[in-house]
Formats: sequence, C-alpha cells, structure tokens
Amino acid sequence: VVQPVRTVLPVPRHGGFLGVMPAYSAADDALTTKLVTFYEHLKDSSVPSHQATVLLFEPSNGVLKAVLDGSVITAKRTAAVSAIATKLLMPAFAEVLCILGAGVQAYSHYDIFTELFTFKEVRIWNRTKEKAVKFASSVSGPVRVCSSAREAVTGADVIVTVTMATTPILFGDWVKPGAHINAVGASRPDWRELDDELMKNSVLFVDSRDAALTESGDVILSGAEIFAELGEVLKGTKPALPEKTTVFKSLGMAVEDTVAAKFVYDAWSAGN
Repeated sequence: VVQPVRTVLPVPRHGGFLGVMPAYSAADDALTTKLVTFYEHLKDSSVPSHQATVLLFEPSNGVLKAVLDGSVITAKRTAAVSAIATKLLMPAFAEVLCILGAGVQAYSHYDIFTELFTFKEVRIWNRTKEKAVKFASSVSGPVRVCSSAREAVTGADVIVTVTMATTPILFGDWVKPGAHINAVGASRPDWRELDDELMKNSVLFVDSRDAALTESGDVILSGAEIFAELGEVLKGTKPALPEKTTVFKSLGMAVEDTVAAKFVYDAWSAGN
C-alpha cells in the first residue's frame, strides 16, 4: 500500500478544512483519492460536518472510472474499523455500549455494533439533547438518552466518541477499568476528546502511527505512548490486551476508502 498522511488545507474564513487522501493498493490494484471537507461549527445544522467524494482511477492508465459518495463510504468504513478494534480489545463480558455524539458516525457505529455484538444496554449522550432523543427514536433498538457524558460513560464496557469536540469530553476518572474506547473525533493536532489521565493510563492503539503523531491532539498533547497499530494486532506481532483499559485512536486511512470504493465499483459492474 502506498498512502501518504493526508494533506489538510485550512479554510480560515469559514472555519473549515479540506483533506486530500490518495492511496494505491497493489493487492487490489486500486487507485483512489478522497476529498473530504469538515467544518467545526456550522450555523446550518442541516449540512453535515463532514462531506466527502471518492475518485476511483484505472491504475494502468490513470483514467477516472468512477465518482463515489465518499460520505457513505467514510461512515461505514470508519465504523467497520472501530468494530474490528472492539472485537480485539473489548473486555470478555461487555454488556453496556456508550456512544458520545449523535451525528452520522454515531448511526453507522450503532448499526454495526448492534449487528456484531450483543449489548444489554446502549446509552447515548450529545451536547444538544434533542439530537440524542432523535437518535434514540430513529434507530432499531432501545437506547437510553443520558443527561450528561459522565452518566452515559459510568460503568460502560465499550465507549465510542464521535463528536466535534475540541476540548476533552471524556475523562479517565469516569471510565470503568478494563473498558475499551474507540476515539473517532478530534482529527486535528489541537483538538481533544479524551483527557490526559485516560490517554496515559490506557493501552493506546492507533490505525497509523504517522497519522496519530501528525494529526491527533489526543495523542500529541497528552504525550501518550503508542503501544501498537491495529494492523500489528491483526498480524499477531503485538498482543491485543483486552484485560486492560484500551483506547483505539481512529483517524481513518486512505486505503480503507480505496478498498471500499473498489468493492462498491466491482459490485456495481457485476450488476451491469
């Protein structure tokens, strides 16, 4: 796989960012780039905070083969990777799932987590309670809406943070020992979702060391030591340590979009 760390262009007048994520997978013979915009505080709440487009090229000659909805791909592949991390790192008897945030990623994570795992209780918290209530009423199973992040987190076995927070909203002294956290938001070097105590007292897994040390404020500002990349655990070169309190810091890798886009294109081609 050839994939540089994403290039991020600030749009200072409007408080937004444009990310460019190219990748080539030799195993799949697939070449793509994703263009993704993300805006910290949108006045128009009907517009998603993240929007994306994936361009799929013919690797042998550079011809553009397809333009794909990158927002759907991003939502599903991000949740899928969190699910892999959770399968490897969560405690043996995980009964309570907590989701902090109620946007697109909250829905995609809920869908795959409730499909793959059996939780007795699902909790949600969002800064805007109305969005949490809407989430709870629109998903397929029962969800408890919590009035504070602390209430949602206390006693939870698996925690997913999918927020646009720029300062910590999850604190180490709230977290049950042995819990697993998927930290998906805070994709800028000066943004945080998790506090120093949680970062330093957990075993830290990442999707990409290079990306985490360039883009993740949770990792950079806490000075937490990275134990392993998720790929090292999948290959068996590093242990999973599900008995420990674990954090998976997800920033997203371009190759995930590449493989997903090729899968979608091949399935579409077969149907046509």
